Amino acid sequence: MKNKISLITLGVADVARSLKFYHDGLGFPLHNPTEDDDHPMLIMEGSWLALYAKEALAEGANVPVNTTGFSGVIFAHNVASKAEVDAVYKLAIESGGSALTEPEEVFWGGYSAHFADPDGYVWSATYNPFTDLS
Repeated sequence: MKNKISLITLGVADVARSLKFYHDGLGFPLHNPTEDDDHPMLIMEGSWLALYAKEALAEGANVPVNTTGFSGVIFAHNVASKAEVDAVYKLAIESGGSALTEPEEVFWGGYSAHFADPDGYVWSATYNPFTDLS
């Protein structure tokens, strides 16, 4: 198995609402969009992001739908400066995301902020002065 993630599929409550957040708000480009697409795919650097109805996604994997609580996963968007952390955080909130932690200096020496998408998936916008992951 290659050590890479090629596609991340988020189980969402409302595909249209999530598409508005990720595509219209954050600017993720769509791949081959169709008017009645029930699982739009968004292009990211190095991987793809798909949106799919949460119940259908759980059914396909034969797992129960978890509707509450922290999933134990945070999606990190690393940037090259503190100013970019501020800009990404502001864009996410303006696009319908929820503020979790304001941009701030963090204990390990970086600068970070956290927000959630409309379904509660947690993202961090992070500047790491020690390792360029942007």
